[in-house]
Formats: sequence, structure tokens, C-alpha cells
Amino acid sequence: MNIALIGASGFVGSAVLDELLQRGHRVTAIVRDATKLAPRDGLTVVAADVQQAAQVAQAVEGHDAVVSAFNPGWSDPKLYDLFLAGSRAIVAGLKRAGTPRALIVGGAGSLFVAPGVQLVDTPAFLDHVPPNIVPGAQAARDALGELRGETQLDWVYLSPPAMLKPGPRSGAYRLGGEELLMDGAQPAGITVADLAVAIADELATPKHRRQRFTVASA
Repeated sequence: MNIALIGASGFVGSAVLDELLQRGHRVTAIVRDATKLAPRDGLTVVAADVQQAAQVAQAVEGHDAVVSAFNPGWSDPKLYDLFLAGSRAIVAGLKRAGTPRALIVGGAGSLFVAPGVQLVDTPAFLDHVPPNIVPGAQAARDALGELRGETQLDWVYLSPPAMLKPGPRSGAYRLGGEELLMDGAQPAGITVADLAVAIADELATPKHRRQRFTVASA
């Protein structure tokens, strides 16, 4: 496939880039700074400001699918506003370009830990997550809420588990839905390489449409 990847130089995006290229896909990496990515076979790098819907539309037009691993940066004091504005601009740009399929990578904070209770609102989350990350988690949750009402774009939203970490690629994972996956009494995790496998698998063989799902280590 010919896939556009937003945020290809980030923690998640770089793992997705490796997985997609390894599978033989052609990837257009959409980044703020094109110098962050070295030339590779099958890779085209495009510098664009994803806060601008017109630039997003121009960058993704003509692709078979788009993956968004957008994150404006955890240390920005305006993280909540930038995250939500960027998410909105990306969705608007994808719609303008007529994107056939969009997979958006969000956060674990919007996963449910009890009926009506999302992880991002629990004392355990607020007490253990660095304060600078909380606004990003809240914005990702709110962006998903807006996306649920989107009927024009063929979207799917992937929330990683609570523990997303570096590590080797096993190629195995388990699927979940709206609830936080657990490993016994502890929140489950996954390596970013295996998260990328789940993303590439969903693009190759779609199992979800206009819904959110999650994954964790098998």
C-alpha cells in the first residue's frame, strides 16, 4: 500500500515507519522537520504543519491509508490546546483529501476502568503520571469523543495499553475494546514495536471501523 504517516519521527511513529517499510509498503512520512529522517528505500519525507488542515490535505492526498501518531510534544505548556487543535486539523485535512482509511493512535487515558470511569480521571492516573503528560491524555480523550461523531471519514482509533515501552518485536499481541487491558492485577503493557505490528495488521486486514480498540502483549 501507499501509506501516509503523520508523526513518523516520534516514539510511536518511528516504530510504525520501521514496520511498514519492512512489510514493503511505500510510506510518505509527514513531519515538522524533514531532516530528522534519513533516506530509506520506499520512504518519501514531507515537511508539513499538521495544525493546518490545508497542509495535511495536500500531504496525504492520493494515499491508500493514513496513520496519525501525532503528538505536539509533552513539554509544551499549551499541550492540551495544541493537541486538540492538531487533532481537529488532521481530521479536517483527511476529509478534505478524501482519505479512504485513517488509523489514529491515541492514548490509554480514555480507556475505561469501570462503567463510566476512564483511566485519565482516576486518582491512580493523576497521582502516578507526570503532570506535564496529563493535559495530553485529557486532550486525546476529548479528541476521541469528537471523532466518535464523525461519519464522513472512515476512521479507527487505537489506544495503547497503560504501559507502552521500548523493547523487541515479538509479532504477537491480544486485542481489546473499550476497557483497559490488565495483566493479572496490574495494567497490561506492550512494546512499541508490537504496537506497530498491530497497526500494520489493522491496515492490511481491517477488523474495526469507526470504533476504538486497544492491544496488549499476548
